[in-house]
Amino acid sequence: MSVNQQAHTGPPYGQPQPGYQGYQQPAYGAQSLPGVPQSQYGAYNGPMPGYQQPVPPQGYFPSLGFPSKGSPVSLNSDTSLAPNFIGSLRAPPTSGAPPPTSGASHPSGHLAYSQFEHGDVQNGIPASAAPMQRPPASQPFLPGSAPTPVSQTSTFQQYGPPPASVQQLSNHMAGMTIGSTAASAPPPAGLGYGPPTSVPPVSGSFSATGSGLYTPYSTSQGPPPTSVSQGLPLAQPPFPGQTVSTQRLPTQVPGFAPPPPSTGVGPSSYPPTTGAPRPPAMPGPPLPGQTVAGPPSSQPNHVSSPPPSTMAGLHPGPPMGGLHGPSPPTHPPQPGYQMQQNGSFGQVRGPQPNYGGAYPGAPNYGSPPGPPPPPKRLDPDSIPSPQLNELPPQQKPRHRIDPDAIPSPIQVIEDDRNNRGSEPFVTGVRGQVPPLVTTNFLVKDQGNASPRYIRCTSYNIPCTSDMAKQSQVPLAAIIKPLATLPPEETLPYLVDHGESGPVRCNRCKAYMCPFMQFIEGGRRFQCCFCSCVTEVPPHYFQHLDHTGKRVDFYDRPELSLGSYEFLATVDYCKNNKFPSPPAFIFMIDVSYNAVKSGLVRLICEELKSLLDYLPREGNMEESAIRVGFVTYNKVLHFYNVKSSLAQPQMMVVSDVADMFVPLLDGFLVNVNESRTVIASLLDQIPEMFADTRETETVFAPVIQAGLEALKAAECAGKLFVFHTSLPIAEAPGKLKNRDDRKLINTDKEKTLFQPQTSFYNNLAKDCVAQGCCVDLFLFPNQYLDVATLGVVPYQTGGSIYKYAYFQLETDQYRFLNDLRRDVQKEVGFDAVMRVRTSTGIRATDFFGAFYMSNTTDVEMAGLDCDKTITVEFKHDDKLSEDSGALLQCALLYTSCAGQRRLRIHNLSLNCCTQLADLYRNCETDTLINYLAKYAYRGVLSSPVKTVRDALINQCAQILACYRKNCASPSSAGQLILPECMKLLPVYLNCVLKSDVLQPGPEVTTDDRAYIRQLVTSMDVAETNVFFYPRLLPLTKADVDSDSLPAAIRNSEERLSKGDIYLLENGLNIFVWVGVSVQQSLIQNLFGVSSFSQISNALSTLPVLENPFSKKVRSIVDMLQGQRSRYMKLIIVKQEDKLEMLFKHFLVEDKSLSGGASYVDFLCHMHKEIRQLLS
Repeated sequence: MSVNQQAHTGPPYGQPQPGYQGYQQPAYGAQSLPGVPQSQYGAYNGPMPGYQQPVPPQGYFPSLGFPSKGSPVSLNSDTSLAPNFIGSLRAPPTSGAPPPTSGASHPSGHLAYSQFEHGDVQNGIPASAAPMQRPPASQPFLPGSAPTPVSQTSTFQQYGPPPASVQQLSNHMAGMTIGSTAASAPPPAGLGYGPPTSVPPVSGSFSATGSGLYTPYSTSQGPPPTSVSQGLPLAQPPFPGQTVSTQRLPTQVPGFAPPPPSTGVGPSSYPPTTGAPRPPAMPGPPLPGQTVAGPPSSQPNHVSSPPPSTMAGLHPGPPMGGLHGPSPPTHPPQPGYQMQQNGSFGQVRGPQPNYGGAYPGAPNYGSPPGPPPPPKRLDPDSIPSPQLNELPPQQKPRHRIDPDAIPSPIQVIEDDRNNRGSEPFVTGVRGQVPPLVTTNFLVKDQGNASPRYIRCTSYNIPCTSDMAKQSQVPLAAIIKPLATLPPEETLPYLVDHGESGPVRCNRCKAYMCPFMQFIEGGRRFQCCFCSCVTEVPPHYFQHLDHTGKRVDFYDRPELSLGSYEFLATVDYCKNNKFPSPPAFIFMIDVSYNAVKSGLVRLICEELKSLLDYLPREGNMEESAIRVGFVTYNKVLHFYNVKSSLAQPQMMVVSDVADMFVPLLDGFLVNVNESRTVIASLLDQIPEMFADTRETETVFAPVIQAGLEALKAAECAGKLFVFHTSLPIAEAPGKLKNRDDRKLINTDKEKTLFQPQTSFYNNLAKDCVAQGCCVDLFLFPNQYLDVATLGVVPYQTGGSIYKYAYFQLETDQYRFLNDLRRDVQKEVGFDAVMRVRTSTGIRATDFFGAFYMSNTTDVEMAGLDCDKTITVEFKHDDKLSEDSGALLQCALLYTSCAGQRRLRIHNLSLNCCTQLADLYRNCETDTLINYLAKYAYRGVLSSPVKTVRDALINQCAQILACYRKNCASPSSAGQLILPECMKLLPVYLNCVLKSDVLQPGPEVTTDDRAYIRQLVTSMDVAETNVFFYPRLLPLTKADVDSDSLPAAIRNSEERLSKGDIYLLENGLNIFVWVGVSVQQSLIQNLFGVSSFSQISNALSTLPVLENPFSKKVRSIVDMLQGQRSRYMKLIIVKQEDKLEMLFKHFLVEDKSLSGGASYVDFLCHMHKEIRQLLS
């Protein structure tokens, strides 16, 4: 079920909703448009040789999926919950990715696999043509009897294409006896996270019949957890009086047991994708007294794993480390590690509250039988496996975890799109978890702020601080106060209360909002934040209706909406006078490097036209912003561009130690009035400095000059500084080259992230006081000390853009796009933000690009539509489940027309006394955004290794607390993950492998400082794609539709050398071309006739008149439009030197800098969790 599936939140929310008519939602950037097959993962092809097969992690129950949001994924998930089958059908996968999470029981993977001639993708065994026979599916359980051996029809969820033929199956099964003695059963094929356990037959442990690796659930448990285990038998007596007879289990992937009948969870409700026959159920081991139905050879499902050398079609991979030593053989059989992808590993998903339910007991949904599923591998420890000495010799090799059997980000994203992309997200219900950031959805504001403005790590927060400490889940909100909304959504209304200003609480000063309670017939209101009662001002009085609501409730945005703006009165302005419109000052480095590279001429040419696009209020004819120009090297040149002059005048300030502005009148001007003078200046600057030999630059005096100019003009504004080199000229703020890679991995590494001098911190403080925001464009050819130069942009709320080794031909397009967007985007000046909370919690910590002079007010000289402020909350009292918790973010700022405004965002959250409710309402993407920012701030004061260990430890504690308190008891060998956090390990591993925390040899000190600052103000959608890039198979794109091809997982084994792929992470777009790509595709995309002729120097794709070229360029344009920065296009040919850079972004694989692969890290996390639990 999808991680964010939101199943259990508020009652009205969460049922599957009828399609929202007329609103077509492209997913994640127009991705899933109607008519486009939603891809799912292609088939997987088996364990890799050389990967030891770990025992299945305990606690993954395939049939259930990962724990669903609604139901902890664990054995005892609430039986009352309806299973979660919802969501639209998936079309055949377009890539060699793992099968759909949505329900793997139909082998849609096969068809997908063959559908695109993926000849060389190692992604699946060819589908078999021989249908398997269906065994009798209904065997009554006798209540109270010992759990039966895993004899229940072994149904498996399909995870990938089936083995090629019966012959192959029988080979797979060699060495497996079919009988009912447990002892001789083969080990699970590749599952397991823990010690092999010996299994006494009575306990229902594996019977050796075909289902070799299924472990039963223990009798006491309810529905299986979504734990990650590979195959579990259903061996649990039904509740008294219940029989399983009506439930025919659909074939599931091998190694996944269906949920116990008692939960009523039948096979998934997804009908098979078109054209994919549903595999028949496999014959399972007989119940006592039953004969085995069907020839044994037809049972692929559980085939003991042959030695690596004999495994067909597996990918080689590194051996798993550490989790599989045998431990004492005392464990009772454990339910396995049900690795379900968000539902993804199997079609049958875990019960999920409030979601239209399963079809209890439905027999196979009437689809025709299809080819059998292949054996599935999982990971160590989760499934009991017989002792090694009981195995036939060829079964000694250890199991390896199958990458398709662990939670897949692609599947979770896909499921959320299918389940939640078609309905508008209505914000009227308290504490409902929004769709994922990767889902395209429409928001209807009915009293809570849109998730585009605020996202929380959890929408149900613990009532007490003890509970919060126990879970270790950070309580944080990622706030983007000026976020851009899609055209279909309404901008916040502007409310003008005249001279009296907005209505506020007398005590805590919270602003009027939908949660305030009117009493005494409407004459007073009780504050929802501090409970103080305040008189309603006479001009604001209105009668209440019979429900206690004001009669004008729907006429006033502040009473009915979550987000709105107030026009501020003069009391909210500096020095009690209304502000002047802001100014933009362009400050251009004219040293030798800047002139020689063509940069100066490029900037001047662009500014001529760009000045017509300065930001303006909606209905204004022209922008109110005034502009000024400065050039500099070792000295500064100011320009008088007053409209009455025939030619611009230059004034030079060479005393950089005591900066002043030599002219007032004529420096900041209106663009339209001074147009001809400005154009003349921009023509002359490149000529004036064409022969310069000055290589040294200053930096701090440039910012001081801009600051003084804004002070003199008594306005706020923004400096656009274009700078090329380390400022070594004699002047305040002079820097030295301190780059030292030898400090990496030492205790002094933190100094590389800290500024060299405190001078810039003081300068930043002065800039914030004046409302002077700095945007810095850097063009370095060598070390430039971003950690120090970035202090002022960072603390003033500005941005840094970096173009290393800038070359006109390849980089100008990217730079000009960034500059245009930066100049044109919505920005608020002289901003102050405060977050108020209801009694019980308070804001304690803040992350982002801003300055704080006290503990509550976040101050920003400028705040644009891309910047977020992250706020962490801590308890200072108990909360109550009835009243919940409230947040109100109030941002006071000056608009680009000089109007002082207050923007208010309100959000109500639920509170819980049960940890399960907390874990069911978390948002992993937001959690990762917070954890990355927390870690990236940590490197300023602690060694990087300490920061990494703290991150791993915190996440292990979060998952261990869930395991201990929410999952049903099961053996320690199972890895059980909460449904909505099942991607926490894969995403956390991406953060740990990022350049800031684990740099490879090619990453410069400046790159690390740049990324650290960039991530600190990213929103959730940006960190999502930055840490787990999007990988699209371009050759699978449908040239006739507007949709994107289905994404595939970030791993080299998913790439086929006959295909072309696009990978984007928000900063770069790589186009990877395999060596065997058809010549016609190369011709169509690059306009050359062979692979060897493709140029790596392309910075844009050639414009060619053919459908494939048009489609790929439209995909690139669509992705560029979704990101706040223009991404650099890099062409990578397979086996080329640039491929190492590309592989760095295949984050599920091991990294060259020492980062673990996803599979290895999952095992490591499991080990950490087990240590915490023991």
